[in-house]
Amino acid sequence: MKKILFALALLPFTAFAQKPFKINGKIKDLKKGDKIYLIYQDGAQNVSDSAIVKNARGSFVFRGNLAGPTQGVLFLNKNPFANPSNQDDQLDALSLYVAPEKIRINGQDSLKKAVISRSAINNESKKLKALTKPINDQLAAIDSEYNSFTDQQKRDDQIVDTIRLKFEQATSQLLKVLLDFINENPNSFISLNTVGQMASNLQQKENAIQAFDLLSPELKSSSMGKQLDAFLMNDRKTAIGALAMDFTQNDPSGKPVKLSDFKGKYVLIDFWASWCGPCRGENPNVVAAYDKFKDRGFTVLGVSLD
Repeated sequence: MKKILFALALLPFTAFAQKPFKINGKIKDLKKGDKIYLIYQDGAQNVSDSAIVKNARGSFVFRGNLAGPTQGVLFLNKNPFANPSNQDDQLDALSLYVAPEKIRINGQDSLKKAVISRSAINNESKKLKALTKPINDQLAAIDSEYNSFTDQQKRDDQIVDTIRLKFEQATSQLLKVLLDFINENPNSFISLNTVGQMASNLQQKENAIQAFDLLSPELKSSSMGKQLDAFLMNDRKTAIGALAMDFTQNDPSGKPVKLSDFKGKYVLIDFWASWCGPCRGENPNVVAAYDKFKDRGFTVLGVSLD
């Protein structure tokens, strides 16, 4: 087997003891000499491995060592990472989780139709996919319905509001399923990976914080867990209800002003600039709000970006 390592510009990973994994595959219609590629990430490296089908039964084997579970993809005969032109082809591929365990893959005519067995982590992934499939199908149907509308219908507030409500209800259902899964499987890498996917979505950051708190101490202290915790830290600091981060900036006279100087008041922090048209346009509303509520503990702290 030929193995190539590619360094990635990622956050630092802590070194952990490597553990062996093995993938036994059999795709009956594969020919002797066919080549299978396995792409996966191990710590701070992307690994591209390959195996040759050496018999008429379509058998192939991958062996390696991992610090912990990771996502991977199997490709038949073409490696899109080594040759970008292959990315435009109809690739025969199978996504899977690679972990320190023995994994079996069986199929008849293709990788994409193959079945993964004897793998705890892939069984957990399959379980979560089954739980979320009805809702994902519903979201796809909502998206398709919206795309079928004419431009005139898309400008109709009532129609758009109806679609938005459907989307929000389905999204809420999906979030509940994900949180329930994480709560019931707090020590599963699938749960950790799900939190990571939520954290990468700007609209799901607060939900990701809630989901991260459901994970086991072991996962939180893992390399990926620590990175995810650090990634979410700034969002925790700015979450609704959190104590605002203090800062100091000079006023026009050169006197330092701290946010904490206004402790006990309702403070609107207004970031603006003289060259910002929308900021200047909103200024009369800010002044009106200040005049209306200044006697009730409300004030405005303007921060100029000039």
